[in-house]
Amino acid sequence: MATRWTLGYVLEPGFDEPDNASIIDPDGVGPAIGFLLAPEPKTAKNRMHVDVRVAGEPPWDLAEREALIRAKVTQLVGAGATEVRSEHYDGVLGHVVLLDPEGNEFCVA
Repeated sequence: MATRWTLGYVLEPGFDEPDNASIIDPDGVGPAIGFLLAPEPKTAKNRMHVDVRVAGEPPWDLAEREALIRAKVTQLVGAGATEVRSEHYDGVLGHVVLLDPEGNEFCVA
């Protein structure tokens, strides 16, 4: 699965620790993708959690960041994903949880 997500991407400097890593489009066009190792063994669905970051790095214009997240969610839902829920922190959109067509959970932030 990781190969499918990483084609054409490179490790993001500063985000390559033993328990997590991020990859980026070297041309700066595509979204950054974070891979986080779950601390517990898998007992149900996902063995790996994927975060698709479309909003770049802080500091953010919050309205622009939310618009970018919502646009990517709309695109992914159109491609077959299912939106599960939005997570807000202090009234600000943090991320949106989705399921891919196979039922694997991932987030857009």
